[in-house]
Amino acid sequence: IIHWYKQKEDEAPERLLFASEGKVTIESGFQANRYMVERSSAQKRCVLTIKDVIPDDAATYYCAYWDPHLIGYYNKLFGSGTKLVVSEKGSSPPANSEILQKKHENQIMYVCLIEKFYPEVIRVTWTDDEKEIRDNVVKGDTWQSTKEDEYSIASLLTVPAENENKKYYCKYEHEEEKASLPTQVYSVKAAPQEEDCRTVFNRDELMHRTAYLVYIILLLKSSMYYLIVLFFNYK
Repeated sequence: IIHWYKQKEDEAPERLLFASEGKVTIESGFQANRYMVERSSAQKRCVLTIKDVIPDDAATYYCAYWDPHLIGYYNKLFGSGTKLVVSEKGSSPPANSEILQKKHENQIMYVCLIEKFYPEVIRVTWTDDEKEIRDNVVKGDTWQSTKEDEYSIASLLTVPAENENKKYYCKYEHEEEKASLPTQVYSVKAAPQEEDCRTVFNRDELMHRTAYLVYIILLLKSSMYYLIVLFFNYK
């Protein structure tokens, strides 16, 4: 039995429908003729289709099922969710994407900055050219740029300084574009004796943005640790 849930922002999830043996049962409060479910046991897929989408359909949709393999009780497993954005504005890919890096003592911090895209739904991952990296990765939430219809996001990867010659990749998937950004091998170069004002401005701006992003992300990490310690002290 496959269940589909709908969760609007800042609200509890509610079950939309469930499908069993070719029969689909729509929960009360939802228009039955607007939802269609297709199942493929061979491919282990279940597809939910929403017809005539309206603004009220904007939400995150989750599929779920009861796991019968746990002895003694059932555990309902949920998917990662699919966010549906309903808007008259057309989607647009990121206008800028780059990796900022800073070496500090025995660590190197890479900040993947992806700017000015719409809608805000985007997936960002780090890889080492072989597999996805999950440890020592902090992904921030999307934030709105100066324009209300543009969003940006940053993701931080921390690696040991001994890996400075290893290349990593920041990959993002947006409905308008997919890309993979490689990190640069860390090196320190002497600044030229003569440089124009534009070069100085760009470097200063880059360092300012890097420091700001690292500060925000480290602040979030510190807050998380504080809440964990507070929780165990309370327990």
